[in-house]
Amino acid sequence: MVNVPLPKEKWSGAIGRVVLGDGSVVAGGAKGMPFLSFEDPEPPCPLIAGEVVDHLEDFPPIAKNQFSKCAENPIEWSLRWKELGADLICLRLLSTDPEKGNKGPDYAATLAKEIVDATDMPLIVYGCGITERDYTTLEAVGTALKGNRCLLAHADEDSYKRVSASAIANKHAVVAFSNLDINLAKQMNILLSDFGVDRKDIVMDPLMAALGMGLEYSYSVNERIRLAALSGDRMLQMPMVCDASQAWQVRDCYEEADDLGDPVERATWWEFATALASLLSGADILIMRGANAMLLIKEAIDELRGVV
Repeated sequence: MVNVPLPKEKWSGAIGRVVLGDGSVVAGGAKGMPFLSFEDPEPPCPLIAGEVVDHLEDFPPIAKNQFSKCAENPIEWSLRWKELGADLICLRLLSTDPEKGNKGPDYAATLAKEIVDATDMPLIVYGCGITERDYTTLEAVGTALKGNRCLLAHADEDSYKRVSASAIANKHAVVAFSNLDINLAKQMNILLSDFGVDRKDIVMDPLMAALGMGLEYSYSVNERIRLAALSGDRMLQMPMVCDASQAWQVRDCYEEADDLGDPVERATWWEFATALASLLSGADILIMRGANAMLLIKEAIDELRGVV
């Protein structure tokens, strides 16, 4: 019998760790490529953030129905995510949009604080997507959550200074957003570092495209980022967050169609496929929308880690 040695890389770098919440939730820390235990004998477990929105007008009913009446109350919705085993809550404050409620910063801060108090879980906090509104929203939320580290989302090339200032003042972390390009991802991290954000306070979002929307390209970008980080590029050694809820932006994911089968099952597997590709390409944090897909991805994580 011939013993064939197992080929494995010897990496010179490692992924940094970002501590969230009260210190009990940690993203990152990998020393090898995802789920290759022969490279990283004690790999960190990826984190899952359950999505909660405060405005349901455009929210897919198929996703809403998986939470029953809980979806009508952001606090109860967050508690349901906790019951399902999520590690974080991804709060999208859509009602701060002037056309979707026009809620102010005080409302946003109060809601975020109530969710943290009720769940004892860290938050990823997004505004409504209107830059000027999001500045004041994230500043208020950052102040209200001081002492319970959250992720303020997001900082891009145009908005990073004001978002970062709030994060630095209140000791929060920042989501560094870039658009499907390893060089842009690195540049964003450099801009944040030069502005004064510590590397341990940065989580990258390189934009995860969904199945049917360029997933293959996103996968290759994520993988290149992770390979460069493990090879020693310090400015890419930040944990990565991937938003699998983007799967619901694909019309074929859940819309009724006679030739595509049950839309509930289809939506579940569509989001699951997006999430699984995210994990295999290097995601340290997943944002999930559907409860069904989240339970499936938790099973997949356990199997890939050899837990079951």
